[in-house]
Amino acid sequence: MFSLFIMMMERVGLIILLAYLLVNVTYFKTILLNRERLSSKLQLMAVFGLFAIISNFTGVELTANKIISTDFLTVLSDNASIANTRTLTIGVSGLIGGPFVGLGVGLLAGMHRVIQGGGTSLFYLFSSSFVGILSGLAGARFARKKQFPSPIQAAGIGALMELVQMLFVFLFSGTLLEGWLLVKFIAFPMILLNSIGTFIFLSIITSTLKQEEQMRAVQTHDVLDLAAKTLPYFREGLTESSCRQVAKIIQQYTKVAAISMTDTHQILAHVGAGSDHHIPELEVITELSKDVLQNGQLAIAKSKNQIGCSNPTCQLSAAIVIPLISKNQVVGTLKMYFTDPTKLTHVEEQLAEGLGTIFSSQLELGEAEIQSKLLKDAEIKSLQAQVNPHFFFNAMNTISALMRQNAEQARTLLLQLSTYFRANLQGARQVLIPLTAELKHVEAYLSLEQARFPQRFQVTFNIYPNLETLLLPPFLLQVLVENAIRHAFGNRKTDNQIVVQLEQKENFVLVQVSDNGIGIPLDRVEKVGKEVIESEKGTGTALENLNKRLVGLFGLEASLQFSQNKTGGTTVLLKIPLDREEG
Repeated sequence: MFSLFIMMMERVGLIILLAYLLVNVTYFKTILLNRERLSSKLQLMAVFGLFAIISNFTGVELTANKIISTDFLTVLSDNASIANTRTLTIGVSGLIGGPFVGLGVGLLAGMHRVIQGGGTSLFYLFSSSFVGILSGLAGARFARKKQFPSPIQAAGIGALMELVQMLFVFLFSGTLLEGWLLVKFIAFPMILLNSIGTFIFLSIITSTLKQEEQMRAVQTHDVLDLAAKTLPYFREGLTESSCRQVAKIIQQYTKVAAISMTDTHQILAHVGAGSDHHIPELEVITELSKDVLQNGQLAIAKSKNQIGCSNPTCQLSAAIVIPLISKNQVVGTLKMYFTDPTKLTHVEEQLAEGLGTIFSSQLELGEAEIQSKLLKDAEIKSLQAQVNPHFFFNAMNTISALMRQNAEQARTLLLQLSTYFRANLQGARQVLIPLTAELKHVEAYLSLEQARFPQRFQVTFNIYPNLETLLLPPFLLQVLVENAIRHAFGNRKTDNQIVVQLEQKENFVLVQVSDNGIGIPLDRVEKVGKEVIESEKGTGTALENLNKRLVGLFGLEASLQFSQNKTGGTTVLLKIPLDREEG
């Protein structure tokens, strides 16, 4: 028995060696990770069926409980039996691939064992099939949880499968006495080694797949980091400058020989090997890229000929070309090049496929943001165009009256009116203007109003230093000052004070316009600037439009805030973030 145990250890070692070599092949890893597919099941059946046949060929021939031969066993002698690792292979195949694979491998191994002959061997066809189904059912329970059995669990199942096989041997190997003597001789080494072999086999598979998962976790982290760094550039669209930055970042993370990016007709960026002839602004030069642009499918080339570069000195020997898709249309390609084809592995293929999906989404997001900004700008300019048209008629009437009394003052006011409406026209074309330009606009407006109502209003400006370059929405101060002049003081003729103050606080500028007027009724304070409010002198549309522009440009934090002063009058407050102004 001890000699048999040693010989069987050699056979188990051979199967384990084959298993170790197999799980380190990328192709087999892919099959294991997709074992629920029919194509993967058929391939697993073929691989383990081959292992089972090898187990039959390398078994130990026994007659009358004596070792007869350890040669390569093609045909057994009459009344001979065989000790082998067939049950180990069938059991592992079921644990990994489920009952379909286990049954298929069991039938292949059983039929081959019948062909080998030796005594009453027909029952091996049924025993091997039964072992395959049983182990497959056990494996299916783990597969439903997206798991493999642990090595300890596998060892227990492996021992049980060999016990089932021993039961068939006992019942069908000649007489019951002959069956018992054979089982007594081979059961212990076969059950023990089958259990150990299954343990080692599953240990190799689970540890290899765990390493694969850890690599994927690291890769996922890198991909997310990569996506975060490339997102600002993809928001700009596929331009030469943005693509060059993206290509540098991708090459830094992936360590490939070269990264290239194109739109639908020309190279936008190429970083790394081959940059002497893969030059931006040239038309797409590889046939592989042209095919991807046409069919929208990821393509892989593992030779220079498949890449299709016309330059005879090109170092690029392998490539993955990823289509970049926005709104279901191919808008460009991302290409990962290799100078050594062996470095293009399954990991790189999966990485490329993931990057293609992420970058396509980023491009589509960037395009959506651009369109949203264009729509918002259009809306803001439409709101700017709604500034009070009746002011023009009041100003013209004032100038007309002054022309008979004071022609020089009328001339000055006419120039101010020109300045005012020039600012209106420029403001309708711009989203933001410098504070200095807005102050000139307010000055022109006040000159015209004070000509109509001499000495009625006094407007004071408190502008903190270094705010000259602050960017404001056009008409911001003009609308607030005009609102105070028209609504704050009623019919009061004197002591009408308006104070405009701008001061910097941390990362924003505080804009405040205060008056000492009659104030806003409490039931209207929360509504002003947010909705149309009917009154004797207007509807509040200008304030509502201004508020919409502020929120559209800077967010809710910049919205107009109205409050009653303790000493009487109203204060309008808003914040303009400096980061937007600097940008």
